[in-house]
Amino acid sequence: MLVLGIESSCDETGIALYEMGENGRGALLGHALHSQIAMHREYGGVVPELASRDHIRRVVPLLRQALVDSGKSLADVDAVAYTQGPGLAGALLVGAAFAEGLATALGKPTVPLHHLEGHLLSPLLSASPPSFPFIALLVSGGHTQIMRVSGVGHYELLGETLDDAAGEAFDKTAKLLGLGYPGGPALAQLAASGRPEAVTFPRPMLHSGDLDFSFSGLKTAVLTHVRGKELDEQTRADVARAVQDAIVDVLVAKAMAAIKKTGMKQLVVAGGVGANRELRQRLNAKAVKARVQVYYPELEFCTDNGAMIALAGALRLAAGNPAKPAGAIAIKPRWPLADLTGQPDSPPA
Repeated sequence: MLVLGIESSCDETGIALYEMGENGRGALLGHALHSQIAMHREYGGVVPELASRDHIRRVVPLLRQALVDSGKSLADVDAVAYTQGPGLAGALLVGAAFAEGLATALGKPTVPLHHLEGHLLSPLLSASPPSFPFIALLVSGGHTQIMRVSGVGHYELLGETLDDAAGEAFDKTAKLLGLGYPGGPALAQLAASGRPEAVTFPRPMLHSGDLDFSFSGLKTAVLTHVRGKELDEQTRADVARAVQDAIVDVLVAKAMAAIKKTGMKQLVVAGGVGANRELRQRLNAKAVKARVQVYYPELEFCTDNGAMIALAGALRLAAGNPAKPAGAIAIKPRWPLADLTGQPDSPPA
Protein backbone atom coordinates (compact mmCIF):
# COMPACT_ATOMS: atom_id res chain seq x y z
CA MET A 1 0.00 0.00 0.00
CA LEU A 2 1.54 3.28 -1.15
CA VAL A 3 0.25 6.50 0.45
CA LEU A 4 0.93 9.97 -0.87
CA GLY A 5 1.00 12.58 1.91
CA ILE A 6 0.40 16.32 1.47
CA GLU A 7 1.02 18.95 4.16
CA SER A 8 0.13 22.63 3.69
CA SER A 9 -1.28 23.83 7.02
CA CYS A 10 0.95 26.87 7.48
CA ASP A 11 4.32 27.88 6.01
CA GLU A 12 5.79 24.60 4.79
CA THR A 13 4.71 22.66 1.72
CA GLY A 14 5.48 18.97 2.13
CA ILE A 15 4.96 15.99 -0.15
CA ALA A 16 5.95 12.40 0.68
CA LEU A 17 5.37 8.79 -0.28
CA TYR A 18 5.17 6.10 2.39
CA GLU A 19 4.80 2.41 1.61
CA MET A 20 3.27 -0.01 4.09
CA GLY A 21 3.97 -3.70 3.56
CA GLU A 22 1.61 -6.58 4.25
CA ASN A 23 3.75 -7.47 7.25
CA GLY A 24 2.90 -4.13 8.86
CA ARG A 25 6.35 -2.69 8.26
CA GLY A 26 6.65 0.53 6.35
CA ALA A 27 9.23 2.71 4.70
CA LEU A 28 9.47 6.34 3.68
CA LEU A 29 10.35 6.18 0.00
CA GLY A 30 10.67 9.86 -0.78
CA HIS A 31 9.82 13.28 0.56
CA ALA A 32 10.21 16.87 -0.56
CA LEU A 33 9.76 20.02 1.49
CA HIS A 34 9.77 23.75 0.87
CA SER A 35 9.88 26.21 3.76
CA GLN A 36 8.57 29.75 3.39
CA ILE A 37 10.77 31.16 6.17
CA ALA A 38 12.78 33.39 3.86
CA MET A 39 9.62 34.88 2.37
CA HIS A 40 7.90 35.59 5.69
CA ARG A 41 11.03 36.84 7.49
CA GLU A 42 10.62 40.23 5.84
CA TYR A 43 7.25 40.64 7.59
CA GLY A 44 8.27 39.24 10.98
CA GLY A 45 5.76 36.38 10.80
CA VAL A 46 3.54 34.33 8.53
CA VAL A 47 1.35 36.30 6.11
CA PRO A 48 -1.59 33.94 5.36
CA GLU A 49 -2.32 35.16 1.83
CA LEU A 50 1.33 34.88 0.78
CA ALA A 51 1.53 31.44 2.37
CA SER A 52 -1.48 30.20 0.38
CA ARG A 53 -0.13 31.51 -2.91
CA ASP A 54 3.27 29.94 -2.31
CA HIS A 55 1.69 26.54 -1.60
CA ILE A 56 0.05 26.75 -5.03
CA ARG A 57 3.40 27.44 -6.68
CA ARG A 58 5.27 24.67 -4.86
CA VAL A 59 2.93 21.67 -4.65
CA VAL A 60 3.34 20.30 -8.19
CA PRO A 61 7.15 20.64 -8.40
CA LEU A 62 7.48 19.03 -4.97
CA LEU A 63 5.22 16.16 -6.02
CA ARG A 64 7.39 15.55 -9.06
CA GLN A 65 10.52 15.60 -6.91
CA ALA A 66 9.08 13.14 -4.38
CA LEU A 67 8.03 10.76 -7.16
CA VAL A 68 11.49 10.84 -8.70
CA ASP A 69 13.18 10.29 -5.32
CA SER A 70 10.90 7.35 -4.54
CA GLY A 71 11.14 5.71 -7.94
CA LYS A 72 7.35 5.54 -8.08
CA SER A 73 4.70 6.98 -10.38
CA LEU A 74 1.25 8.35 -9.67
CA ALA A 75 -0.20 5.10 -10.99
CA ASP A 76 1.41 3.31 -8.01
CA VAL A 77 -0.40 5.45 -5.42
CA ASP A 78 -3.15 3.65 -3.47
CA ALA A 79 -4.44 6.57 -1.38
CA VAL A 80 -3.84 10.29 -0.88
CA ALA A 81 -3.54 11.58 2.69
CA TYR A 82 -3.56 15.28 3.47
CA THR A 83 -3.81 17.74 6.34
CA GLN A 84 -7.44 18.75 6.82
CA GLY A 85 -6.73 20.95 9.84
CA PRO A 86 -6.00 22.77 12.02
CA GLY A 87 -4.12 25.59 10.33
CA LEU A 88 -4.50 28.61 8.08
CA ALA A 89 -7.73 28.29 6.10
CA GLY A 90 -6.27 29.33 2.75
CA ALA A 91 -3.19 27.16 3.14
CA LEU A 92 -5.26 24.14 4.14
CA LEU A 93 -7.56 24.70 1.18
CA VAL A 94 -4.66 24.50 -1.26
CA GLY A 95 -3.56 21.11 0.02
CA ALA A 96 -7.07 19.73 0.38
CA ALA A 97 -8.16 20.82 -3.10
CA PHE A 98 -5.01 19.46 -4.69
CA ALA A 99 -5.30 16.15 -2.82
CA GLU A 100 -8.98 15.64 -3.61
CA GLY A 101 -8.52 16.66 -7.24
CA LEU A 102 -5.52 14.42 -7.74
CA ALA A 103 -7.23 11.47 -6.04
CA THR A 104 -10.31 11.96 -8.19
CA ALA A 105 -8.19 11.91 -11.34
CA LEU A 106 -6.41 8.76 -10.18
CA GLY A 107 -9.59 7.06 -9.00
CA LYS A 108 -8.13 6.64 -5.51
CA PRO A 109 -9.55 7.38 -2.04
CA THR A 110 -8.36 10.10 0.33
CA VAL A 111 -7.45 10.20 4.03
CA PRO A 112 -8.04 13.64 5.58
CA LEU A 113 -5.90 13.95 8.70
CA HIS A 114 -5.43 16.03 11.81
CA HIS A 115 -2.14 17.92 11.60
CA LEU A 116 -1.22 17.17 15.20
CA GLU A 117 -1.76 13.45 14.72
CA GLY A 118 1.03 13.62 12.18
CA HIS A 119 3.30 15.19 14.78
CA LEU A 120 2.27 12.65 17.42
CA LEU A 121 3.22 9.75 15.16
CA SER A 122 6.29 11.34 13.54
CA PRO A 123 8.84 9.61 15.84
CA LEU A 124 7.70 6.34 14.23
CA LEU A 125 9.65 7.48 11.16
CA SER A 126 12.91 7.00 13.08
CA ALA A 127 15.17 3.99 12.66
CA SER A 128 14.48 3.05 16.31
CA PRO A 129 10.83 4.01 16.83
CA PRO A 130 8.82 3.72 20.06
CA SER A 131 6.13 1.11 20.49
CA PHE A 132 2.60 1.69 21.77
CA PRO A 133 1.66 2.82 24.35
CA PHE A 134 3.65 5.95 25.15
CA ILE A 135 3.36 9.44 26.57
CA ALA A 136 3.68 12.25 24.04
CA LEU A 137 4.77 15.81 24.79
CA LEU A 138 3.53 17.80 21.82
CA VAL A 139 5.15 21.24 21.69
CA SER A 140 4.84 23.55 18.71
CA GLY A 141 4.17 27.19 17.90
CA GLY A 142 0.46 26.87 18.60
CA HIS A 143 0.11 23.78 20.78
CA THR A 144 1.44 22.43 24.06
CA GLN A 145 -0.18 19.18 25.13
CA ILE A 146 0.56 15.94 26.92
CA MET A 147 -1.13 12.89 25.44
CA ARG A 148 -1.33 9.21 26.28
CA VAL A 149 -1.04 7.39 22.96
CA SER A 150 -2.32 3.82 23.17
CA GLY A 151 -2.42 3.17 19.43
CA VAL A 152 -3.22 4.79 16.10
CA GLY A 153 -6.34 6.90 16.70
CA HIS A 154 -6.35 6.15 20.42
CA TYR A 155 -5.33 9.34 22.20
CA GLU A 156 -6.10 10.58 25.70
CA LEU A 157 -5.47 14.23 26.54
CA LEU A 158 -3.75 14.44 29.92
CA GLY A 159 -2.89 18.13 29.96
CA GLU A 160 -2.68 21.18 27.73
CA THR A 161 -1.94 24.87 27.77
CA LEU A 162 -4.70 27.06 29.13
CA ASP A 163 -3.56 30.03 27.04
CA ASP A 164 -0.30 30.56 25.13
CA ALA A 165 1.73 27.64 23.85
CA ALA A 166 5.43 27.21 24.61
CA GLY A 167 6.36 27.93 21.02
CA GLU A 168 4.34 31.13 21.09
CA ALA A 169 6.17 32.26 24.24
CA PHE A 170 9.48 31.65 22.45
CA ASP A 171 8.35 33.58 19.37
CA LYS A 172 6.84 36.54 21.25
CA THR A 173 9.95 36.89 23.42
CA ALA A 174 12.15 36.78 20.35
CA LYS A 175 10.13 39.61 18.84
CA LEU A 176 10.49 41.68 22.03
CA LEU A 177 14.26 41.19 21.82
CA GLY A 178 14.36 42.28 18.20
CA LEU A 179 15.28 38.84 16.87
CA GLY A 180 14.40 37.64 13.40
CA TYR A 181 11.74 35.18 12.26
CA PRO A 182 11.35 32.35 13.13
CA GLY A 183 11.80 33.45 16.71
CA GLY A 184 12.25 30.14 18.52
CA PRO A 185 15.53 29.04 16.91
CA ALA A 186 16.88 32.62 17.03
CA LEU A 187 16.13 32.89 20.75
CA ALA A 188 17.74 29.51 21.47
CA GLN A 189 20.88 30.60 19.65
CA LEU A 190 21.07 33.84 21.63
CA ALA A 191 20.37 32.01 24.90
CA ALA A 192 23.53 29.95 24.42
CA SER A 193 25.59 33.00 25.43
CA GLY A 194 23.32 34.00 28.32
CA ARG A 195 24.49 33.80 31.92
CA PRO A 196 22.69 31.32 34.21
CA GLU A 197 20.32 33.03 36.66
CA ALA A 198 21.42 36.54 35.64
CA VAL A 199 17.69 37.09 35.07
CA THR A 200 14.89 35.02 36.59
CA PHE A 201 11.35 34.62 35.28
CA PRO A 202 8.39 32.72 36.78
CA ARG A 203 7.68 29.06 36.03
CA PRO A 204 3.91 29.16 35.41
CA MET A 205 1.91 26.27 36.91
CA LEU A 206 5.08 24.39 37.81
CA HIS A 207 3.50 23.26 41.09
CA SER A 208 -0.15 23.22 40.01
CA GLY A 209 -0.51 19.51 40.75
CA ASP A 210 -1.90 18.77 37.30
CA LEU A 211 -0.47 18.40 33.79
CA ASP A 212 -1.74 21.69 32.36
CA PHE A 213 0.41 24.59 31.18
CA SER A 214 0.18 28.38 31.01
CA PHE A 215 2.73 30.66 29.36
CA SER A 216 0.86 33.97 29.06
CA GLY A 217 2.16 35.15 32.44
CA LEU A 218 5.72 34.41 31.39
CA LYS A 219 5.24 36.46 28.25
CA THR A 220 3.90 39.34 30.33
CA ALA A 221 6.83 39.10 32.76
CA VAL A 222 9.29 39.39 29.88
CA LEU A 223 7.43 42.37 28.44
CA THR A 224 7.50 44.11 31.83
CA HIS A 225 11.22 43.38 32.24
CA VAL A 226 12.33 44.77 28.87
CA ARG A 227 9.81 47.59 28.32
CA GLY A 228 11.43 51.01 27.97
CA LYS A 229 14.97 49.67 28.41
CA GLU A 230 17.98 49.84 26.13
CA LEU A 231 19.35 46.30 26.28
CA ASP A 232 22.95 45.54 25.42
CA GLU A 233 23.83 42.26 23.73
CA GLN A 234 24.74 40.47 26.96
CA THR A 235 21.51 41.51 28.67
CA ARG A 236 19.49 40.35 25.68
CA ALA A 237 21.27 37.00 25.87
CA ASP A 238 20.58 36.79 29.60
CA VAL A 239 16.86 37.42 29.00
CA ALA A 240 16.80 34.79 26.25
CA ARG A 241 18.53 32.31 28.55
CA ALA A 242 16.09 33.02 31.38
CA VAL A 243 13.05 32.57 29.14
CA GLN A 244 14.36 29.32 27.70
CA ASP A 245 15.20 28.01 31.19
CA ALA A 246 11.70 28.84 32.45
CA ILE A 247 9.94 27.15 29.54
CA VAL A 248 12.18 24.08 29.61
CA ASP A 249 11.81 23.71 33.40
CA VAL A 250 8.03 23.55 33.06
CA LEU A 251 8.00 21.25 30.03
CA VAL A 252 10.42 18.80 31.63
CA ALA A 253 8.62 18.80 34.99
CA LYS A 254 5.20 18.20 33.45
CA ALA A 255 6.46 15.50 31.07
CA MET A 256 8.13 13.60 33.89
CA ALA A 257 5.05 14.03 36.08
CA ALA A 258 2.99 12.42 33.32
CA ILE A 259 5.43 9.53 33.18
CA LYS A 260 5.19 9.05 36.95
CA LYS A 261 1.40 9.34 36.98
CA THR A 262 0.85 6.78 34.23
CA GLY A 263 3.74 4.43 34.94
CA MET A 264 4.85 4.63 31.30
CA LYS A 265 8.45 4.05 30.33
CA GLN A 266 8.41 5.71 26.91
CA LEU A 267 8.21 9.43 26.23
CA VAL A 268 7.81 10.89 22.75
CA VAL A 269 8.60 14.56 22.11
CA ALA A 270 7.11 15.99 18.92
CA GLY A 271 6.54 19.37 17.30
CA GLY A 272 8.88 22.18 16.35
CA VAL A 273 9.94 23.04 19.91
CA GLY A 274 11.09 19.43 20.23
CA ALA A 275 14.16 20.44 18.23
CA ASN A 276 15.32 22.73 21.07
CA ARG A 277 18.71 21.45 22.22
CA GLU A 278 18.32 22.51 25.86
CA LEU A 279 14.96 20.74 26.11
CA ARG A 280 16.44 17.56 24.70
CA GLN A 281 19.44 17.62 27.03
CA ARG A 282 17.35 18.23 30.13
CA LEU A 283 14.76 15.59 29.25
CA ASN A 284 17.45 13.04 28.46
CA ALA A 285 19.13 13.63 31.82
CA LYS A 286 15.86 13.23 33.73
CA ALA A 287 14.89 10.18 31.70
CA VAL A 288 18.12 8.37 32.50
CA LYS A 289 17.47 8.76 36.23
CA ALA A 290 13.87 7.59 35.83
CA ARG A 291 14.86 4.73 33.49
CA VAL A 292 12.64 6.12 30.77
CA GLN A 293 13.37 6.04 27.04
CA VAL A 294 12.85 9.32 25.19
CA TYR A 295 12.13 9.40 21.46
CA TYR A 296 12.37 12.36 19.12
CA PRO A 297 11.61 12.72 15.43
CA GLU A 298 14.61 13.30 13.23
CA LEU A 299 15.33 17.04 13.13
CA GLU A 300 14.02 17.28 9.57
CA PHE A 301 10.67 15.90 10.78
CA CYS A 302 10.25 18.17 13.84
CA THR A 303 8.72 20.97 11.81
CA ASP A 304 5.75 20.49 9.47
CA ASN A 305 6.39 17.98 6.69
CA GLY A 306 4.65 15.63 4.30
CA ALA A 307 6.37 12.52 5.65
CA MET A 308 4.43 12.56 8.91
CA ILE A 309 1.15 12.95 6.99
CA ALA A 310 1.94 10.07 4.63
CA LEU A 311 2.93 7.95 7.64
CA ALA A 312 -0.22 8.81 9.60
CA GLY A 313 -2.37 8.03 6.57
CA ALA A 314 -0.69 4.67 6.05
CA LEU A 315 -1.02 3.77 9.73
CA ARG A 316 -4.68 4.77 9.77
CA LEU A 317 -5.41 2.55 6.78
CA ALA A 318 -3.36 -0.33 8.19
CA ALA A 319 -5.32 -0.06 11.45
CA GLY A 320 -8.57 -0.55 9.56
CA ASN A 321 -9.72 3.07 9.38
CA PRO A 322 -11.58 3.51 6.10
CA ALA A 323 -10.50 6.01 3.48
CA LYS A 324 -13.18 8.21 1.94
CA PRO A 325 -14.13 8.51 -1.73
CA ALA A 326 -12.31 11.39 -3.36
CA GLY A 327 -14.10 14.58 -4.31
CA ALA A 328 -15.61 16.45 -1.38
CA ILE A 329 -13.41 19.20 0.07
CA ALA A 330 -13.79 20.14 3.74
CA ILE A 331 -11.13 21.86 5.83
CA LYS A 332 -11.05 22.43 9.60
CA PRO A 333 -8.94 25.48 10.48
CA ARG A 334 -9.92 24.98 14.14
CA TRP A 335 -9.89 21.34 15.12
CA PRO A 336 -9.12 20.22 18.69
CA LEU A 337 -7.09 17.03 18.80
CA ALA A 338 -9.54 15.66 21.39
CA ASP A 339 -12.18 15.55 18.64
CA LEU A 340 -10.35 12.63 17.05
CA THR A 341 -11.61 10.30 19.74
CA GLY A 342 -14.11 12.34 21.73
CA GLN A 343 -13.70 10.64 25.09
CA PRO A 344 -10.45 8.84 26.05
CA ASP A 345 -10.26 5.50 24.30
CA SER A 346 -9.28 2.16 25.71
CA PRO A 347 -6.18 0.61 24.19
CA PRO A 348 -6.92 -1.26 20.97
CA ALA A 349 -7.56 -4.97 21.35
